[in-house]
Amino acid sequence: MHHFTATYTDLYQINMAQVYFQQGKHKHEAVFDYFFRKLPYQGGYAVFAGLETLLEILEEFRFSQDDLDFLSDYGLDPEFINYLKEFKFQGTIYSAQEGDLVFPTRPVLQLEANMIEAQLVETILLNTLNFQTLIATKASRIKKSSGDQQLIDFGMRRAQGSGAYHASRAAFIGGFEATSNVVAGKDFEIPISGTMAHSFIQSYDDELTAFRDFAKSHPKNTILLIDTYDTLKSGLPNAIKVGKEMKARGEALKGIRLDSGDLSYLAKKCRKTLDEAGLNHVKIAVSNQLDEYVIRSLKDQNGPIDVFGVGTNLVIGKPDAALDGVYKLAFANDKPRIKLSENLAKLTLPHKKQVYRIRNDKGELIGADAITLREETEIDQMNHPFDRSKSLQFVNCSAEPLLSKVMENGKRLQPTKSLIEIRNYSEKRLSELTEEFLRFENPHIYKIGISDRLLEERELLRNHYKN
Repeated sequence: MHHFTATYTDLYQINMAQVYFQQGKHKHEAVFDYFFRKLPYQGGYAVFAGLETLLEILEEFRFSQDDLDFLSDYGLDPEFINYLKEFKFQGTIYSAQEGDLVFPTRPVLQLEANMIEAQLVETILLNTLNFQTLIATKASRIKKSSGDQQLIDFGMRRAQGSGAYHASRAAFIGGFEATSNVVAGKDFEIPISGTMAHSFIQSYDDELTAFRDFAKSHPKNTILLIDTYDTLKSGLPNAIKVGKEMKARGEALKGIRLDSGDLSYLAKKCRKTLDEAGLNHVKIAVSNQLDEYVIRSLKDQNGPIDVFGVGTNLVIGKPDAALDGVYKLAFANDKPRIKLSENLAKLTLPHKKQVYRIRNDKGELIGADAITLREETEIDQMNHPFDRSKSLQFVNCSAEPLLSKVMENGKRLQPTKSLIEIRNYSEKRLSELTEEFLRFENPHIYKIGISDRLLEERELLRNHYKN
């Protein structure tokens, strides 16, 4: 749906790129790490999302003639403008698999390209991966609360503009089954679902006629919103009348929806009354400011709810609103690079790297990912990234490499994965984590460490620049 040209970037990327071009540095190799420093929602994991979107964008990332005219009017060097006419991304990307679980500090993705290419794609990379990872993680948490109940993304109208489009994609990866967002459903092959608004019922002189007309128009997908006037005295009795009329015609009322009030109490009352009316098949859907905590509460109260429609809190990633993913230079012009800081947690890791997930002799996760130099293939210990007094030895363990080459010379190396493939993979990876990492309150901290060799290289560089 969205077409991104290469001006979908911050101006400082273009300003820096012009300097690289004028100084003859535009052919220098650069390696950048994408990672984040803090897990969202005070949780124990994040679900990586947005990779396929990014790869698709990068394959077609160009400056249009309109872009070039605009940049020329801005005052860029004409020779640099001429260079940009032929610009396209021709780099290489090593990445975690989309849907995998990712953790702070460790590279989630490593990008190799010439300095200008690597710089000009930074903004679209961060914009895509930060947002979709945030929403997929939120969706995963909501899925944990809902259990077997169906989840529908209702958030399009509350999202930040067109962010709703990719929010629906990320929500599906995180465990949602459907979306109200029609264009996202079409483009990403996500099942679409929707009922009616209060305004539809208000536009009629009486609620029953509104229900009847809707049922006649959508006999295979009738879900009636019953709280426009009085849920138990008006909406529910009218829905039951329509449900019985549909049953007599050989049709079936699919469900009712509650959008206000005490959802648990009302759902129990509705379920009892529906069952007494012989409408046991009618499902109960609820909406209205739901999140993982509200849904957990409703489940704890044994509310007989079949479907949760989640909107605002999902698509804006409430309460965090943003993932703090960053893109830092790790290698350039045949030399490792580092960023220093008075805050040790903001020291970056130099060099081309690999990340390994450590498993015990039974193949189970031990709760640790180790960052190494890319050429390292064996690791028997890792060190805390910022506390030299802490280390972890691996005894009778195996190491699973997590970063694989997904793009080379600007072209994807694998066929595009379907969303259901990505979601199934994510569910499998989540199933390997123990409950201590999945809980919402004070989750266990997943350990991230660096190899002896990487630690040594970082300290050499740190001392060099400090002196």
